[in-house]
Amino acid sequence: MRERSNIRGALCTAVLLLCALLFASAATAQEWTTSLVDIHQGSPLSDKARGLGNGGYELQSGSWVSFNQWYHANWVDMHVDLLTQITPDTGILWGFGTGEQAEKYSIAPSLKLGFLTQTHPNPNSTLSLSVTSIIGGNLTEKPCLADYGDLGSYSVNCRLAAGETAPEETLKYLVNATPERLHLWLNYRLTF
Repeated sequence: MRERSNIRGALCTAVLLLCALLFASAATAQEWTTSLVDIHQGSPLSDKARGLGNGGYELQSGSWVSFNQWYHANWVDMHVDLLTQITPDTGILWGFGTGEQAEKYSIAPSLKLGFLTQTHPNPNSTLSLSVTSIIGGNLTEKPCLADYGDLGSYSVNCRLAAGETAPEETLKYLVNATPERLHLWLNYRLTF
């Protein structure tokens, strides 16, 4: 697992160095333009967080406690993606995510960095390559404090507090997830 993390770190570093190289090699007289590529709300991590709100448990008194109250966010993670054109065939992809928060989870804000380049093998075709890296944006589930009466109070995974698992054992099932860190996209388009 450690080697995989080092590979990701190296790839992210390579993407950032390539972006810096593109900035440095761009002609200073070239006018850069920035365009909006996409705005959207939600992500696979937002969907996962909402899924944690399914279900609930019954208290000793017989009343129902729904998980939805803890896993409902008033704001869904919004992502804005932009493209800054450096040359007619090269640009920097960048953007950000706002993050999201509810009572028992949070998605951290994120930053997207990458580049896009294209070439035209013939007048009717375009070969393009883009690489982007996401920094931040982790989903972290928060524990609850559960009162077990004579047994005492424990920090527990809210969703597993009423189960048969020992309170301290439930903490290892708290969700800690990361977004897809690296996206590589290769496209060939032929028009006729």
